[in-house]
Amino acid sequence: MKILVQKFGGTSVATEEARQKAAAKVIRAVQAGWHVVVVVSAIGRAGAPYATDTLIQTLRDVDPGVQPAARELDMMMACGEIISTVVLAHTLRAAGLETIALTGLQAGILTNYQFGNARILDIDPRYMVEMLGQGKVVLVAGFQGGTERGAITTLGRGGSDTTAAALGAALKPHAEQIEVEIYTDVNGVKTADPRHVPTARTLARATYDEVAEMAHQGAKVVHPRAAEIAGIHGVPLWVKNTFDDEQGTLITSDSGNGQARFTGVTHTGKLVYLRFPLPLESPEADRARVEVEVYRLLEREKIAVHLTSASDTDFAFAVERTHLPRLKELLDGLVLPVQLGVVRRQPPFGTIYLLGIGPKGKGFVAQSGLLEGARAYIALGHVQAEVIENCTMVSVIASGLEDIPGVVLRTLGTLNAQGVPVYQMADSRHSISALIPEADAQKATRALHEEFGLGGETA
Repeated sequence: MKILVQKFGGTSVATEEARQKAAAKVIRAVQAGWHVVVVVSAIGRAGAPYATDTLIQTLRDVDPGVQPAARELDMMMACGEIISTVVLAHTLRAAGLETIALTGLQAGILTNYQFGNARILDIDPRYMVEMLGQGKVVLVAGFQGGTERGAITTLGRGGSDTTAAALGAALKPHAEQIEVEIYTDVNGVKTADPRHVPTARTLARATYDEVAEMAHQGAKVVHPRAAEIAGIHGVPLWVKNTFDDEQGTLITSDSGNGQARFTGVTHTGKLVYLRFPLPLESPEADRARVEVEVYRLLEREKIAVHLTSASDTDFAFAVERTHLPRLKELLDGLVLPVQLGVVRRQPPFGTIYLLGIGPKGKGFVAQSGLLEGARAYIALGHVQAEVIENCTMVSVIASGLEDIPGVVLRTLGTLNAQGVPVYQMADSRHSISALIPEADAQKATRALHEEFGLGGETA
């Protein structure tokens, strides 16, 4: 069989008109000789009756003071995709196709028990293959799977993309040809967000690594996990527009020219930058101990950090702005003993550090007063974090970055020429990133897009 997996996002099934356009894509594929598996996201965005965020709020409104159980929250969230899958299945049936609608678990998607952000462990595609062999279009609810004991799990934001890529990988051994199409409301993978950069062009081809890096750095066309799964299994991945017939972007292991190149410019959401300077007289070993304890707390709370840096006297990182209130609860007023186990005949008998978030954190002020009386016996160091809010991160994405000299210099020079402050920079195999004020995101993105020659026609 030639098997085509088509994934339709929330905007592609939000209205009757959109569903008819999606149905036309499926019908055209069937007429071209494909056996089709359709992955469907929940209908619409927040506020729509069956959107994921609406379902979450419905459950939380029962009692805002009681957090829903993770297992039951996943059951609730999965309903949105189930409803849209059945609706699109019936739309296709009304158009004359034989269809069968499946939940993620019915489609054989087995996950771990990490409710809300489950990982796919295995997919048993035999039932889907049987249905495809009978000439049916198989529709699968995206964003979900199930545990070995039958509990419904969800795969995290963008999970329907992951579902489509994973199904393509699972079905590959049963197909003479396999492809995955991700349908959304843009024409493909862009060199930048067209809302910020009007000259952004659509890439005709891109590599799995390029697209995964763009997604990790803020682009929202394809979930990075989907690009990574497709890359591991060598499944061609297309990004297309539900609402037109443009070719879209083909994502494979080869960009088409075999040379290093710049791919795009992205920016993330809202970030907060924190720098923790230790007193100048503090030993370097103390800085390392304080840093490790801070990161240990953030890991326990599942707070991701970006753009980490450290020197002999300080360390710094950025977090999403939504995490700042919880981060203040964790760190403001935190007391970290560093050398209390040292045996000494006279004071100080040890060293402790008091952390503060900003100069007037309530926890820091309260703890500082309490600890003043201990100064005769212990050494007390104050570590008051400098907090810069309203930041964002812009990134230049490239393939073969190690073969392109001077990218950091060009990035920094371009931002300086635009008067954009740079708080921190970092690099990876496929990107150079800079932390800047959020207010300068559009100016910075446009300038970098022009500097690296990314405008023009689709290519």
